[in-house]
Amino acid sequence: MNSSKPTSIDFSNTEIAFKAKSNGDLRNSYMLFKALGYNWLVQVGPAMVNAAFAVSLPIKGIIKSTVFKQFCGGESIEDCAKTIESLNKYGIGTILDYSVEGKEAEEDFEHTTKETIETIAKAQNNPKIPFSVFKVTGLARMDLLNKVNDGKTLSSDENDEFARVKERVNRICKSAYDKNVRIFIDAEESWIQKTIDNLADEMMEMYNKSEAIVYNTLQFYRHDRLAFLKQSYQKAADNNYHLGVKLVRGAYMEKERVRAQQLSYTDPIQPNKEASDEDYNEGLQFCVKHIDRIAICAGTHNEESCKILAEMMAEAKLTNNDRRIYFSQLFGMSDNLSYNLANAGYNVAKYLPYGPVKAVMPYLFRRAQENTSAKGQAGRELTLILREMKRRRLK
Repeated sequence: MNSSKPTSIDFSNTEIAFKAKSNGDLRNSYMLFKALGYNWLVQVGPAMVNAAFAVSLPIKGIIKSTVFKQFCGGESIEDCAKTIESLNKYGIGTILDYSVEGKEAEEDFEHTTKETIETIAKAQNNPKIPFSVFKVTGLARMDLLNKVNDGKTLSSDENDEFARVKERVNRICKSAYDKNVRIFIDAEESWIQKTIDNLADEMMEMYNKSEAIVYNTLQFYRHDRLAFLKQSYQKAADNNYHLGVKLVRGAYMEKERVRAQQLSYTDPIQPNKEASDEDYNEGLQFCVKHIDRIAICAGTHNEESCKILAEMMAEAKLTNNDRRIYFSQLFGMSDNLSYNLANAGYNVAKYLPYGPVKAVMPYLFRRAQENTSAKGQAGRELTLILREMKRRRLK
């Protein structure tokens, strides 16, 4: 669909949302989200799982057939092939996300760099994989990034270490540029984000001269990101390159508040959800208004923001499948948004995490924790799944 007319999207249409799921898949998802609704279980779960791994209990199979299957594509790029094809069948792209976290050794950083470059090679000339992605903490020690962020003097060894970090980032982004594959640099904690922003700016200035290849990520649970978006645009305009941005609400809010309180600095978090929503939607509006120099990915599970962006596109007379605008959600979540948007002809891509089961547990713990609230994601998912199960029974 290439129309620039407003497209009516019904995000409650569960027939479209779950058309890729069998009845068995729906039942499994229902049981998982039901379990994630129990806050106590999610709180004790990580400790129980880590303890089980520590004493070599055979729990990998259980994890792989439940939470891993829901939120991940497999343990390797090859394992993800079936999911990539399934998503593509319904007009949804895949963002391969090597989700191994918490490493500290140089050999691990090199491995992650090479793995990311392999995802870029997989995406080359492949419309099923419109983006690649990486986290700078996959390539560098958190403490080093924090020290650079704070403007502290680095030792000679640390200067050499940070030079290697910059080389890894450049190696990835150059590979993306050479293969014409767009790449996201994910946002992280506020106390290392300035370092990441500076690296992203350097890469965009080098590789985004004719179009956006490198994208920075802005977390709008922070009260300063709307202003930062506008500054980033001005910098791109002044230096004649295209700005690539992925707008998200964010993933580290609880940790941010605790650290700000403990270290007695100004809390970087918005005063309430309404303020975050307002800035996010204004950020979308700013991007659409300056679409000639900005490429945008709306990484959101918020139905209202998806509707607002679709309306803005229509008002600006942009086609639904304008290459500069994407919607994105995490695999295993918010299929009512992804599948209905794709069905209406919009560009949609799912983040598809992969990696060894044990190594991606930190990612899975985060997904579990954000699904605990009955008013939050798990509650929404359960409502939609139940509605679809009932619809199928009544057919």
